[in-house]
Amino acid sequence: MQIKRPKVKYIAGVDEVGRGPLVGDVVTAAVILDPSKPIAGLTDSKKLSEKKRNALAEEIKEKALCYCIARATVDEIDELNILHATMLAMKRAVEGLSIPAEFVFIDGNRLPDITVPAQAVVKGDSLVEEISAASILAKVTRDNEMIELDAQYPQFGFAGHKGYPTKAHFEALAQHGITPHHRKSFKPVQRIIAEQS
Repeated sequence: MQIKRPKVKYIAGVDEVGRGPLVGDVVTAAVILDPSKPIAGLTDSKKLSEKKRNALAEEIKEKALCYCIARATVDEIDELNILHATMLAMKRAVEGLSIPAEFVFIDGNRLPDITVPAQAVVKGDSLVEEISAASILAKVTRDNEMIELDAQYPQFGFAGHKGYPTKAHFEALAQHGITPHHRKSFKPVQRIIAEQS
């Protein structure tokens, strides 16, 4: 699929990581790449090994014209719902760029409420380099936060499942209850709260 790129200088790509997990913030990134400093191997972050992702994240931070990592907190997710919280986090990422974007490619099929011209691109993290770069920064950031959370709550195994609803995660929830970082608006978490109250 050919993506038509507008004839402007500053094009940002935006992606999110963490809509599906039961725990932690939803993390977004916006990136404006520097055409004079190409980065080889940019693709959907989920298709890369952890080692490759981490190396690319460093290269993106070094070579990009600018980037911004933003988020919506667990409380915001519970208050707004995950879709609206994700849109808010994307808006924050775009607005946080040190160079204002002239056009924005957003991964997915919806646009956040931004004032910049934008296009939603389904599977954009495989099709638009700027979105690939954003997906890598967002994923590395969120994965690192899950590793930090794992150190606080080793019984949950967050470093392994990254907060997603896996069998190991459900077993830990049943045994230990929820942490303050769990999303209370998510049905599986509500179920655990109801069972343990």
